[in-house]
Amino acid sequence: MSSQILIVDDDPLILKGAWNILTEAGMKAAVLKSGLMIQDYIRDNGAPDLILLDISMPDMDGFEVLKELRKTEEKGKEIPIIFLTANEDEDTESKGLSLGAMDYIRKPFIPSILVLRVRHVIELVTLQRELGSEVERKTREIEQLYLNVVSSLADAIDAKDAYTNGHSARVAEYSREIAKRYGFDEEQQDMIYMMGLLHDVGKIGVPDEIINKPSRLTDEEFAIIKSHPVIGGRILSNIKGMPMLVNGARWHHERYDGRGYPDGKAGEDIPLEARMIAVADAYDAMSSNRSYRGALPQEKIREEIEKGKGTQFDPQFADIMLAMIDEDTDYNMRDKHE
Repeated sequence: MSSQILIVDDDPLILKGAWNILTEAGMKAAVLKSGLMIQDYIRDNGAPDLILLDISMPDMDGFEVLKELRKTEEKGKEIPIIFLTANEDEDTESKGLSLGAMDYIRKPFIPSILVLRVRHVIELVTLQRELGSEVERKTREIEQLYLNVVSSLADAIDAKDAYTNGHSARVAEYSREIAKRYGFDEEQQDMIYMMGLLHDVGKIGVPDEIINKPSRLTDEEFAIIKSHPVIGGRILSNIKGMPMLVNGARWHHERYDGRGYPDGKAGEDIPLEARMIAVADAYDAMSSNRSYRGALPQEKIREEIEKGKGTQFDPQFADIMLAMIDEDTDYNMRDKHE
């Protein structure tokens, strides 16, 4: 596919000469007499691969055109610019390059030099875009691999308890939905999803016989269960590139009124993400089967979350969870594992 070049100059002879040279070299070219026409051209035809832009024009000079492109047009921010100028002043060249132009071509230009410089810029920009796409692809692959590893770890944690099948994944999904409704962007939503998957990672350090005990736990056994946020926080603190992961694991059992564990944090001293996960975790615990009871009716869960507003739960996240419950008229947000 040949490159699309846009030539912008108020001199008809320059436009005709440049158009002839580039089309004879196998490139597609279009011409405009004024920089004021570029925005309309891009809107109607899409962004060109390169703009050859004259500096000295009567309505808008090339510098003003470039500033407007970079400021107002999303596509315009990426279009490479080569300035055309008869001015050999070094300050003019320096100004253009500082604004983001990729090159200068002196007028009147030599046909072979024009073609070579245009091809050089297009090849360079194409290479940059290909490298950028490859980096993005590799980044997505790494992120997906990391998510797969984390999901497998979450499944391994849940497998310690026969009655928590899929618990971590559901908490992650509910937490992400709460974050979305709260206004988090996609990157923040992905992070809280990851935190939800790993919120119970500390249960790795809790003996299976305690986790699966069907009868009431002793005080000593409950103290061991209550150690899992500290263990989880310590495990995740080793992931230096994602320090926020600790927040969900260590503080999802804190209460808004300060009567939670392990640190007795209260209110907004509890990390925001942990307050979201706390509501999601409590909801899934109530809507899931346990060794000592079945899943609670939806109305009962709603009642308990309403009751916990401002005491167990941050009121704003409790309200978001209540809205999610009210929208779930068929009670699909629950553990369907028998």
